[in-house]
Amino acid sequence: MFLNMYRQVEGWRIMYIEIFEGTNQLTVKAADSQYTFPHVFTEETVHSIREHLEGECFEGVIIYLEKETVSKELQKADNFRLLLEESLNIPAVFAHQSNGSFESALAEERKSCSWNLVYYSYKEGKDEYAAESLLTTGNGFIGLRGTSPEMCITEDTYPATYLAGLYNTATSIVEGQEIKNEDFVNAPNLQYISLEIDGELLTWSKETVKFFKRTLNMYTGLFEAVSILETQTGKQVKIRAKRIVSMANMHEYSLHYEVTPLNFSGQVKFVTEADGTVFNYNVARYRSLTKEHLQVLDTVVEGQKSLLTAKTLDSGMTIVQEACLFSPELNLAQIESERTSEKVIQTVAAELQEGHRYTLEKSVAVHLYRADELQKSHSLTTFEIPAFKEMYAASSAVWKTYWEEAAIMVDGDMMSEKMLHLHTYHMLVSGSPTANPSLDVSITARGLHGEAYRGHIFWDELFILPFYIIHFPETARQLLMYRYQRLAAAKAGAAKAGYQGAMFPWQSGLDGTEQSQELHLNPISGEWGEDHSSLQRHVSLAVAYNVWLYNNNTEDQEFMIQYGIELLMEIARFWLSAAEYNETNGRYSISGVMGPDEFHEAYPNSTHGGLTDNAYTNMMIVWLFEEIEKLYIDYPAEAIETVQKKVGITREDLAQMNQIRQELHLEIDEDGIIAQYAGYFDLKEVDWDYYKEKYGNIYRMDRILSAEGHSADEYKVAKQADSLMIFYNFRKDTVDRILTDLGYQLPTDYVDKNLNYYLARTSHGSTLSRIVHSQLASIVGDRELAWQMYQEALYSDYQDIQGGTTAEGIHAGVMAATLFITLTTFGGIDIRQKEVEINPHLPEQWENIYFRLNIRGVHYKVKISKRAVQVEADQDALLTIAGREIALQKNKVQEVFYEGINV
Repeated sequence: MFLNMYRQVEGWRIMYIEIFEGTNQLTVKAADSQYTFPHVFTEETVHSIREHLEGECFEGVIIYLEKETVSKELQKADNFRLLLEESLNIPAVFAHQSNGSFESALAEERKSCSWNLVYYSYKEGKDEYAAESLLTTGNGFIGLRGTSPEMCITEDTYPATYLAGLYNTATSIVEGQEIKNEDFVNAPNLQYISLEIDGELLTWSKETVKFFKRTLNMYTGLFEAVSILETQTGKQVKIRAKRIVSMANMHEYSLHYEVTPLNFSGQVKFVTEADGTVFNYNVARYRSLTKEHLQVLDTVVEGQKSLLTAKTLDSGMTIVQEACLFSPELNLAQIESERTSEKVIQTVAAELQEGHRYTLEKSVAVHLYRADELQKSHSLTTFEIPAFKEMYAASSAVWKTYWEEAAIMVDGDMMSEKMLHLHTYHMLVSGSPTANPSLDVSITARGLHGEAYRGHIFWDELFILPFYIIHFPETARQLLMYRYQRLAAAKAGAAKAGYQGAMFPWQSGLDGTEQSQELHLNPISGEWGEDHSSLQRHVSLAVAYNVWLYNNNTEDQEFMIQYGIELLMEIARFWLSAAEYNETNGRYSISGVMGPDEFHEAYPNSTHGGLTDNAYTNMMIVWLFEEIEKLYIDYPAEAIETVQKKVGITREDLAQMNQIRQELHLEIDEDGIIAQYAGYFDLKEVDWDYYKEKYGNIYRMDRILSAEGHSADEYKVAKQADSLMIFYNFRKDTVDRILTDLGYQLPTDYVDKNLNYYLARTSHGSTLSRIVHSQLASIVGDRELAWQMYQEALYSDYQDIQGGTTAEGIHAGVMAATLFITLTTFGGIDIRQKEVEINPHLPEQWENIYFRLNIRGVHYKVKISKRAVQVEADQDALLTIAGREIALQKNKVQEVFYEGINV
């Protein structure tokens, strides 16, 4: 028997699994125990194994399959292996594939697991949409969802081409209401390739798909889909489709389409299109709105080449896409072409032999022009583009350099490392040094992966920018320039609302005007209500915070003098104009705002939206006014005076800022709980047990309460961290100083009390909520809670914990934030001081963590273990490790021992 025959793998604590097809059972040998389970390749079997092995610690799994199972059910067995591997968080390999060396096979599989995303089978609907989001390829300008080339827009599959900054406004009539939406447009599709066999065009359905596996190599950016499709007459073809979006040239992508007839020989037609009939369909709740945003201006075809030009109907943006076909086996001189007003269809017929492989490649160039932008000439006569192999080689080389800068490696926790790679990959797909320095865009809330939130930019930038600041500061600078280029719109928005200075919109898109809705539809109750979300004016404070954090870590004086100081002053001027003195309590107040919570839009029974003295907003204003004062110390007087004159800030304004920062109102109870806003303590408590039992998923308690005839405005319930957000932005000593400046004295344990108070009243309707609570739990020393919240956030998109929202695009904010708090909360990195500080708190599960930083032009390589920190810098530098100031010498590794604090 296998379990008795195979030796223990030297140096590894191994679990052995033996699967017998004939007896329909699975046997597990783990240490001195042996278990038998029904032989079913399902998640239930995986869960059963995990439950039986609770508390056991293994480093690898070796699976033995009967020869019959290997030949007949290897795909099912491999999917089972992957599920088991991820559930147990250890590498798993088949004995017959290990070439006699289990040690090397397990080590190689651990590496493969952390860099590859694998999906087996075809699941219709939201599950398929979610997989497509997570398998998206891109480069910061182009985003292509992870579909197979044959797929079309349906409720079950959604191929889409997204281009950064491609927006269009359309009018819709919904329930008798006329509404306008600026949408993130699905661009024309040039990815489509399929086969016509005996007059039947292959399509995707549960009947036609006999096998399907997709793999995304995150290290190289290569997407690969392997499928077996069957015609109505039983003819089967194996299709291996590869796709890359070039990281070497932001305008290019390429497909490699390899076909093998499995049970027939005969004529097959390869069909590919440039399709301008596409529409927006990603988000189910938007489908009743206007979906068509494009007008095709021109279609051209010349032999192997094609061109399609389209224009958005309202914003006047022009998309030009050119393509060229390649093939070593097919006679492309015999291409038949059909050109319509909205499509180019190219067909090449070939006699295929059973078991032989035939390849068609298609490389595409994409250019986007704004309405007022000068367009370059596009001619198929002069158009040239690399084929797949050349483009892939150049792109993967660039990916390698980006991973050298941004990868986080973890010893001892394979799946956390995999999720960190996944998040890093998707951040670089959403915005990269390849594309963004030449674009006038920012990172959308859902990346270049889906259409939720209509591709708009929110305060999520506060969570996103740090990733770029510490790894790719030139990209961070461009993202800040997106805001500066829309400063005039922010000033106009403030003036329209009756304020001075700059009020950045809650939802920003093409031109920086407010894109939030005035009305919204509750999907649970089906009723329309006022939408006050534009009152989340703390988004301007997020812009200010990002300017400050960028400058603190780059010392980019040119940016600050030309742009940054002006942004800070205009935002400060807005808040100065919003503050009103209250004679009753002798303090200043800010009214008519919403905090990060989002559930609370107004006071109960109020006829207008907005709240007074949101604690997070007010404390951030105090910080901003402090920073305005520091500008006069840190920069030349002439430069400051020039900007001050341009903005229109007077000496009296500066004096009033100083007064407000000492007299702004917060509501604090006798226990030191900082009220989310004035009057918060008067609200009712939620019966959490009742709603959990009734609804199960209570993330969106606002919608649940509304559907039951109540309002979240009446209750102490939060979507996400609000008052607690201040501790995400700043160290506790900074928050202490802000409270002291305001004249408030709180108990020494006020942070613990606030965490416990608000955690019990938060539904975590946003994945970002877990990030903030993880960091705060770490501050108060609750390592278990910090780890729990971190892990939930880390897996939130991969496991789609919010009930299908990943189908509509990744959550860029939480992905970037998990990367950042990995380094801050657990690695102990603090980049908010004048010198980098490292005070590690590695989780128990982690043995070592490796990463790089780019701070003020110094490139650091860091390794943190449970006992020591190793740092190397490419120039002399000072930093603080565990409270000790360390002088680094150029290119010399220095090791500093510290007293490890383990989760």
